[in-house]
Amino acid sequence: MRWEPLFRLLGMLVFGALGWEISRMMTGVERLEQMTLESAKLMVPVTLVSVLLGALLTPWITLKPARTARSTLRQVPVAQLLAGTIGLAMGLIIAALLAYPLSLLPDPFGTILPFVGVIVFAYLGVTVMVLRQREIFSFFRFPRPQEEESAKAEAKENGRLPQEGPLMLLDTSVIIDGRIADVAETGFLWAVLAVPRFVLNELQYIADSPDVLRRNRGRRGLEMLDRLQNNPNVEIIFIDKDPKDAKQVDDKLISLGLELGAAVVTNDYNLNRVARLQGVQVLNINELANAVKSVVLPGEEMQIKVIQEGKEVNQGVGYLDDGTMVVIENGRRYLGQEITVQVTKVLQTNAGRLIFAAPAHPVKESRQRVSSK
Repeated sequence: MRWEPLFRLLGMLVFGALGWEISRMMTGVERLEQMTLESAKLMVPVTLVSVLLGALLTPWITLKPARTARSTLRQVPVAQLLAGTIGLAMGLIIAALLAYPLSLLPDPFGTILPFVGVIVFAYLGVTVMVLRQREIFSFFRFPRPQEEESAKAEAKENGRLPQEGPLMLLDTSVIIDGRIADVAETGFLWAVLAVPRFVLNELQYIADSPDVLRRNRGRRGLEMLDRLQNNPNVEIIFIDKDPKDAKQVDDKLISLGLELGAAVVTNDYNLNRVARLQGVQVLNINELANAVKSVVLPGEEMQIKVIQEGKEVNQGVGYLDDGTMVVIENGRRYLGQEITVQVTKVLQTNAGRLIFAAPAHPVKESRQRVSSK
């Protein structure tokens, strides 16, 4: 049943009656028999305008707030709703007990303070119960050991609590990156992977973005999660905990890591620094990738293909299989060829490892180049 037409009709009747009464008071007409043509010219338009206002405003003052309150209440956990109701009842009881003593005060305090007490104690009751609900409920609840263990087991099966053992919280950036799935397949992950619900919501928001690039990144992240779930060697759970002391996703991850004693897996440089400053263990996939790259020392020789020119004059650039850039001095003339180079210097930068090299046999390579022509 659609309630909007019914509420509009009721609003038209109520506003029409109010408009009629207001216009009757303005014209001084007490009974319908006393209405004259002059008074009717004022009373009828005022009543019609009131009826029109009732038809227009009734949904905005009835249905719209009701729908907003209903959608808000759906998002409020049952524990908070129960705590707020109990706190409201306790605050109203305290205000009722204080209403009589306050009403004995001289005017205007005796008239105003009881009403102010209702508002203040109702607000304090709701606020205290919602903020300290966990401590208050745990103080009055004494479950038996068997019941507590069964409740824990049920919560773990439903994914609301992490399993026993170490825990790794996955960040949005590392899920979209996708290399965490490759690392998981190698068996090097020693902890339970946990994806907080707010990270999953952010991935879904990115996947629904109107921007094509962001939408593809979000969908890639969801595909990586599906790949991790289908890996029998990986244990992954979803956590419904949402820290209320933080609003940004990075702040929530740090707060959750401190609460659960879990490590945060990320590719975000800023999150990496902030989390470590607050004492949260951070696992950076970029640092892992740099750590497992092949180690080369000055003087070693290797085969590499020169694929592009360097920034400096006569420089050539090639790449190892792991993506490490090799800058070849005097390598521009070997563009498109695979040559033997000798490592001259290795630099470690924030972006990764950078190798400088020079052709190992420049004369021989030059002769081969001429003969090939």
